Amino acid sequence: MDPSRPPQAPRRPRRPNRVLVAVPLLLVVVVTVVDILAPPEVHLGPFLVAAPAVTASFGGARLTAFVGLVAVVAQTVVAMVRTTATDLNHTLQITALVLISAIVTLFAHRRERHERQMTQLRSVAEAAQGVVLRALPRRSGPLRIASVYLAAEAEAQIGGDLYAVARTAGSTRLVVGDVRGKGMAAVGDAALVLGAFRAAAHRQAELPDLVADLEGALASGVNGLGGRERADRSEAFVTAAVLEVPDGAPVLHMVSCGHPPPLLLREGRVSALEAAQPGLPLGLASFDRSGFVLESFAFGPGDVVLLYTDGVIEARDGAGAFYPLAERLAGRSGDHPEALLRHLREDLLAHAGGFLGDDAAMVAVQRLAAP
Repeated sequence: MDPSRPPQAPRRPRRPNRVLVAVPLLLVVVVTVVDILAPPEVHLGPFLVAAPAVTASFGGARLTAFVGLVAVVAQTVVAMVRTTATDLNHTLQITALVLISAIVTLFAHRRERHERQMTQLRSVAEAAQGVVLRALPRRSGPLRIASVYLAAEAEAQIGGDLYAVARTAGSTRLVVGDVRGKGMAAVGDAALVLGAFRAAAHRQAELPDLVADLEGALASGVNGLGGRERADRSEAFVTAAVLEVPDGAPVLHMVSCGHPPPLLLREGRVSALEAAQPGLPLGLASFDRSGFVLESFAFGPGDVVLLYTDGVIEARDGAGAFYPLAERLAGRSGDHPEALLRHLREDLLAHAGGFLGDDAAMVAVQRLAAP
């Protein structure tokens, strides 16, 4: 779900295309006509079994049963025209057709029920994620901000990508992160981190102290204090980049917690903001005694910094090549953050053939020129 868009109605299973529905019915008509016109020693009735079988591959139980009934009626008509409905050969064909139609109708019913369950699960997960992941403000002090969230096409396996912005007295703070795993557990871990960020961003004066609060919130949550407990604590961790942009200084402060480095776009050139001393992901920081290190980078008027999750750079095309984000970002100097993300969104989906294997989030931040 893209939080920048208005809420959408719950998804419903897709209805079969009318052209697909016409295929098995046309097959019944062709087989029936040819069977009636064929010589007495030629029997094409067994081919009617294909009609309900094909329908079950894309249609629901009702449609499959209807096509099966049409096929049975067609076979009965053939029997009455060629001999009689009680002829042994045609009786066996009709019986087999009834049994096979009933079996494939049952399979279609099970598949249809599974699709409804997956649709419901994904709708619930998207709704929960939409509550957790609030829309970002378009302006924060001297900054323009835009964001985009692309959900993976993987049944109900919603990911745990997260981002948030908080305004302090003289700066703007941002967090972008990616929770390990998928599903509702990942959304829950994202909620822990985002809740702690929104609560502590205004309270902590130093960025490393803020990140320590995020680490503590995640650790307490996975150890049962937040209502959930995991046998293996290493299963829950979050890669994150926490940034602070002061209003009055052309600089950007960052604490990296195992997250892909942000990309800085300046005058058409792209450079990665590589942390010299990156920390471990949130949830694993107890294994690192060095703590969280603050690093600073120049960030002047007109500069754009792009934050993203690994679902962007790990998107593959048909040949298995990863999405070249830095290459596609180069030369886009001067774009409004929303226009930049619109371009990257369309380009990313085109690269991946319209389907992403993992959720992908991007946040673009531009510093405006001083008045």
